[in-house]
Amino acid sequence: MAKRTMTLNLTEAEMQVLNELCSKKGLSKTALMRQALRLYQAVETRLDRGDKLLFENEETNEKSELMVL
Repeated sequence: MAKRTMTLNLTEAEMQVLNELCSKKGLSKTALMRQALRLYQAVETRLDRGDKLLFENEETNEKSELMVL
């Protein structure tokens, strides 16, 4: 598969989040962005099918729906 190059301009706060996630996950910025794209695509596919995106606290069984714009 051919690869293409893209320039991404981020705010300082966005770059800080990116760096923190890379450190936490042990991933490069490129790998993290690829993972984020796959996750977003999976979420969009499920939402298009009419599914909901929920978070559940296992200790309290509290559930909250995440609204994706």
